[in-house]
Amino acid sequence: MTTSAFYLGLYDYENIALFYEDVFKHFQVWRLITNFFFLGPFSVTFAVRLILIAKYGVSLERGPFDKRTADYVWMFMVGALSLLVMCAIPMLWYPFNGGSIVYMILYVWSRELPNARITFYNLVTLKGFYLPWAMLVLDLLFGDSLKTGIRGIIAGHLYYFLTVLHPLSGGRFMLKTPLWVHKLAARWGEGVQVNSPVQQDPNAGVAFTGRSFRLSGTRTQASTPPGQSQTSSTDSAQQPGSGEGVAFRGRSYRLDERPVTPN
Repeated sequence: MTTSAFYLGLYDYENIALFYEDVFKHFQVWRLITNFFFLGPFSVTFAVRLILIAKYGVSLERGPFDKRTADYVWMFMVGALSLLVMCAIPMLWYPFNGGSIVYMILYVWSRELPNARITFYNLVTLKGFYLPWAMLVLDLLFGDSLKTGIRGIIAGHLYYFLTVLHPLSGGRFMLKTPLWVHKLAARWGEGVQVNSPVQQDPNAGVAFTGRSFRLSGTRTQASTPPGQSQTSSTDSAQQPGSGEGVAFRGRSYRLDERPVTPN
């Protein structure tokens, strides 16, 4: 939509680009956000990025981040903040970071699903782990700048390292999704949040209700949900040797024809 609006002449792309001089001297703080919405002019690269978002962004949301809407939103926030910090370095500065966000999605997807099989134009089949690096090669072939992809991979690795790798190695979980992000996602009504209260199901663990019979003919009462009283004439404890669990009664004979008293 942002690219379409640009070609319709509704705005000048320089008004949404990331220029820190305008942000701090002229208080144009919207540039810190609007620079992420521009994926570039209509081109092959623009079309490829849209396809990558539709395929791998949705796959990431419905796969590893299923029912974790707040964590998914927090990932984008952390990635955007990382890119803004990197753009403060003159060597890594770029006016638009939408392409880097796409690479961050690809990197996190490749780490979450490293063994997934992907095919490029029905010619090359790779594991999911190599997806962001293969896209870097395509950018090189298309003549695009590699800084966009490299910054996105760095942002994605920073998020994945601090939220997955570092805690698994015994380190502190420093990027836990804040409570206000959970509340924001809950207000949207999307997904099941981690810290949302779970209602107890009174019938949880009950496979069926009814009566059962032992082989000895003793009738037992089926389990009832918690909180309900159980009353039955057969609830009294049986004495040892009363026949509970005995399949039959009678005498048995060994091969030598000597009678044996049953147990």
